[in-house]
Amino acid sequence: MAGPPVIIWEQEVERLLRYRDLIPRLEEALGKFSTRDSAEVIQPVRSTVPLQKHSGFLGLMPTYMENDGVLSTKLVCFYKREAGSSLPGVQATVVLLDPQYGNVKAVMDGEVITAMRTAAVSAISAKLLMRPGAEVLAILGTGKQALSHYNVFTEIFSFKEVRVCGRTMEGAERFVRSVGGAARACGSVEEAVRGADAIVTVTLSTEPVLFGQWVKPGAHVAAVGACRPDWRELDDELMKTAVVYADSRDGAMAESGDVILSGAEVFAELGDVINGTKPAHREKTTVFKSLGMGVEDAVSAKLVFDRWTSTSSHL
Repeated sequence: MAGPPVIIWEQEVERLLRYRDLIPRLEEALGKFSTRDSAEVIQPVRSTVPLQKHSGFLGLMPTYMENDGVLSTKLVCFYKREAGSSLPGVQATVVLLDPQYGNVKAVMDGEVITAMRTAAVSAISAKLLMRPGAEVLAILGTGKQALSHYNVFTEIFSFKEVRVCGRTMEGAERFVRSVGGAARACGSVEEAVRGADAIVTVTLSTEPVLFGQWVKPGAHVAAVGACRPDWRELDDELMKTAVVYADSRDGAMAESGDVILSGAEVFAELGDVINGTKPAHREKTTVFKSLGMGVEDAVSAKLVFDRWTSTSSHL
């Protein structure tokens, strides 16, 4: 008989998950996903249930990795919040199951997993697509995803300057004070992104905030927000002039307003580049449209669970 599931809270997940361990596992998983081998990854496009009264959605993200013996699902609620709202924009829980017996092995906080795996995949996109010698990073947003992206991008790349822009100058300055280092607050998106080599958009915006006319030719953009078909962060000019990559082509075509409303073509998935079946156009302006995938949560949850079970205090 299987015992009761373990509960792994936010602080434990944060202690156990490290980018240096997570990134190679995510790279391997992205490559497996893009092979379309059913024995490697079974992952339907995220299904959503509208929460109309609360201007939100419940997303369900199941994944089965047969060869790795991983079965999991994430339940994530995401909301369109008014400016200044104290309510969270995203809340998530990851459930890890035994694929043979079907019992729940672990229930773990999904906030840290979502923040770290998303930022790690954006960093993988930059590793593959960003021009060598990039010096200036711009981050649009000041929430949890902005912080996780700042952490991983400054951990694995050597930027001389990091510019941050939020809804308010006060919010950007507060973020900069919290991280220190080479970060600088900017009063406008244009100020933040002009001349930047890499741009990360992690906003709750439903209308374009980043315009192609401001983006330096050859820059790399990791677009993380706007996860609904009618939400956007990037304008038509940027989407149509850049080479567009995605974590999942099917996901982008179903969920990304930036892709759907601009009519832009998704050139390749990140996994295609990892597998060597599609080129990385570093010399061109590139956009990585991140929707987030269940396989990313599955790999992260397995890593957390394996670390938790190997910790002597829990044996």
